[in-house]
Amino acid sequence: MERTVKFKGQSVTLEGTELKIGRQAPDFTVVNQDMKEVSLADYNGKIKVITTFPSLDTPVCDLQVKEFNKRAAKLSDDVIVLGISMDLPFAQARFCQENEIKNAVVVSDYRYASFGKNYGLLIKELRLLARSVIILDKDNVARYIQIVDDLGKPPDYDAALTKLSEIKQPETQPSVT
Repeated sequence: MERTVKFKGQSVTLEGTELKIGRQAPDFTVVNQDMKEVSLADYNGKIKVITTFPSLDTPVCDLQVKEFNKRAAKLSDDVIVLGISMDLPFAQARFCQENEIKNAVVVSDYRYASFGKNYGLLIKELRLLARSVIILDKDNVARYIQIVDDLGKPPDYDAALTKLSEIKQPETQPSVT
């Protein structure tokens, strides 16, 4: 079945392999702001809150990165917020510097589109990423996936962070007496 989201009222097609809750997340290769390749393995041992967006040069995406940066400041050291788009690393670096983005790591999928393809978020018609929030636990198992059905709308930040709180809660074992 074809998966779609809306862009300016029109359906656009999501390409790639759809990630499912409870499944091992695939690897990806993206480029950081220093033009170095990084992969999922670079964030081993952390809970990953991955937020994807079409372009930093749009108001909703701009707000999305700023909001996750603000909320990331309150998260513990075992959580990393990754912002991924197809924006060039130079544009991402400029945006992060101008907006004091210090709590989220913003990287680019422009070179290979491997994140977009491996997570089923590459928009075929635009070669941009769909707007989403994905949470991977420390073992890289997908625990939360929110794909926004309209690129002009923001993600549900509260729902994502509520799920993050649940993931971070240590499992309680019943006491044996």
